Amino acid sequence: MRLSFLFPGQGSQKPDMLDELPRHPAVEAALVEASEILGESIYNFASKEALESTVSVQICLLVSSVAVLKAFESEGVYPDFAAGHSAGAFSAAVACKSLEFADALRLIKLRGQLMEKAYPEGYGMGVITGFDQMKVKEMVEIYFTEKNPIYTANINAPDQIAISGSILAINKVIHHARDRGARTAELLNVSIPSHCSLMNPVSHVLYEELLKVEFRQPVLPYACNRTARLLRTSHQVREDLAFNVSHPVMWHNISSILCENGSRLFIEMPPGNVLAGLSKKALPGARSLSLEENGFGNCLFLGKRFCNQNK
Repeated sequence: MRLSFLFPGQGSQKPDMLDELPRHPAVEAALVEASEILGESIYNFASKEALESTVSVQICLLVSSVAVLKAFESEGVYPDFAAGHSAGAFSAAVACKSLEFADALRLIKLRGQLMEKAYPEGYGMGVITGFDQMKVKEMVEIYFTEKNPIYTANINAPDQIAISGSILAINKVIHHARDRGARTAELLNVSIPSHCSLMNPVSHVLYEELLKVEFRQPVLPYACNRTARLLRTSHQVREDLAFNVSHPVMWHNISSILCENGSRLFIEMPPGNVLAGLSKKALPGARSLSLEENGFGNCLFLGKRFCNQNK
């Protein structure tokens, strides 16, 4: 039986989330290191006001997840697979030792800056549950215009589809979906149109910057956002980090492929519990936990047990 670490993306953030991290020496050391890399206190990025910025959100997501990852590692718990959703992919790259924390932090800051600059206002993301991808695609096509573009984006579950683009168009699709019986249809706490072709220019600039950074061969498989395949080369990881922002995240397929490869314990790093919830629904034969719901102690206990079984 194998262990997967899951790293959340944008939308899971909440004010002062760094204050809720486990009290652990490795966590404290990671927060200090992050402040040194950024040249200011990491806590400056975690306030309610700061988290209005995509840049601050992505920085805090990375730091939160990697800080807890380091706590697990210091206790002898290492995953067999690493999977990150969108911005969480940078944390997954750190987990598989393909990318250094310092480089990941600088790159995620740049990623946020590029995304924010490309679409400073009027764009975002939504999510619809209760319909499959084809049904949501039909709704999106009704309201797509050149002035207010909208696209289907992440496939989080067979009946949970994200949409991305103009807020005006997203709201029209949300109302359309509600009128036709969607279980939920709502805006996400995301202020940019991620995971669609609107982000192609961002991907290309980011890729050029990623080429300047040293990547190493991953020591464990990294789950690709765009294809749901398990990646095992540094070049593949670099490409996914650059281009996942302009392509849908195939999260349901990622969960399935991890399970098919023997993962029976999924632990979601902070913040949030969305990914653990999706795993519970998609993989009833596996056990899915999150730090937010289950606490560091319980997750650590089960993680150690799984690691000992695999020795």
